[in-house]
Amino acid sequence: MPSMTYRGAGVDIDAGEALVERIKPLARATARAGVMGGIGGFAALFDPRAAGFTDPVLVASTDGVGTKLKLAIETGQHGSVGIDLVAMCVNDLVVQGAEPLFFLDYFATGQLAVEQAAAVVAGIAEGCREAGCALIGGETAELPGLYATGDYDLAGFAVGAAERGRLLPQGVAPGDALLGFPSTGVHSNGFSLVRRIVAASGLGWSDPAPFAPGRTLADALLTPTRLYVRPLLALHRAGLLKAAAHITGGGLPGNLPRVLPEGVAAVIDARAWPLPRVFPWLARTGDVDAAEMLRVFNCGIGMVAAVADAAAARAVLGDDIVYDIGHIISAPGPAETRIALPEGWPSA
Repeated sequence: MPSMTYRGAGVDIDAGEALVERIKPLARATARAGVMGGIGGFAALFDPRAAGFTDPVLVASTDGVGTKLKLAIETGQHGSVGIDLVAMCVNDLVVQGAEPLFFLDYFATGQLAVEQAAAVVAGIAEGCREAGCALIGGETAELPGLYATGDYDLAGFAVGAAERGRLLPQGVAPGDALLGFPSTGVHSNGFSLVRRIVAASGLGWSDPAPFAPGRTLADALLTPTRLYVRPLLALHRAGLLKAAAHITGGGLPGNLPRVLPEGVAAVIDARAWPLPRVFPWLARTGDVDAAEMLRVFNCGIGMVAAVADAAAARAVLGDDIVYDIGHIISAPGPAETRIALPEGWPSA
């Protein structure tokens, strides 16, 4: 009987080491003030004082990409899901008033394919650069028998900081304006339903997207989650941001109340922003009613900011597109979201 090896059992240590060498320059390109050391140690180090903080409170978040990964795996398009991973984590940090400092990733697969993994990590590095945080570590796990060949899963871990006393939400009150930042599409929520709708439509991933001329269905749906770090930090540093809500699973009705105090309601007019064409297509093709669309998807608004002075906020944001989508009113009981929908929305 021949001698057994780890590679024979499905785990290739050499491939793992080759991947580490491939991603070292990607990680170095995300370096920022505060990073200590580099990729390859047993743990990563970061100095918040070197990043400019005097009395920092650390803020942490973790998330994944969900079943959007199935689309990336089935089509072999792995370059953008790393951006999704970063965005889903750092967008949750910035709504707390925190500046993202560093990021770690976990990549688990059945059999490590270096090119595939490197493409994913390149997307992670791109997201980190855009968010201004450093990719300082991670873990690659080769788990034959747990994942099928070609499959992988991702988890991200982001840590940020805010000066004590500058955390959000803070001071939301009746009369405050609600500004909506547009999404780039579906982002990274609801893909179990999206994939079911696509299957019912009879379309293939390489077919033209009915809602995005000139793009395939896969390319359009893989558009990465938008990163909202820079505009929100600009508002916060200007002293204008009272609260912000990242619109992920749960949609506008489920996420806005998370940052509002008791005794108020967010009143939103869905006519205030253009609805990306992907959402009416999903609603019509899947016969999804309005309440379910609002609960599952962002429906065109990926981030909401509560401010006292909308004009001042717009001046700070400059060329960033933002919509006046509603306001805060006094209302008894727990915080809630009230959305006015035009007739026929979202299929009209």
